[in-house]
Amino acid sequence: MKTATVADLRNQFRRVSSWIEDGETVQILKQGKPFAQLVPNVGRRQTRKKPDVLARLKEIWGTKTFSEKEVAAMRAAELEGEEG
Repeated sequence: MKTATVADLRNQFRRVSSWIEDGETVQILKQGKPFAQLVPNVGRRQTRKKPDVLARLKEIWGTKTFSEKEVAAMRAAELEGEEG
């Protein structure tokens, strides 16, 4: 169970609410003592699925590996595009 202070609710509500959206119960402390609990709504309990970056890279590039020369050429082309 995560904990937050009353000040956290006021100043960091976005962070605290993301914990609740992720299914965490949050205990609220007032002057260092437990004051209340915020519990996620049962019907809304959803966990966020993190993107699978490695699978996406494999989908785009497959098993292709680039040589040092190819990488240098791509970087040079990229830098040319930034200037012009």
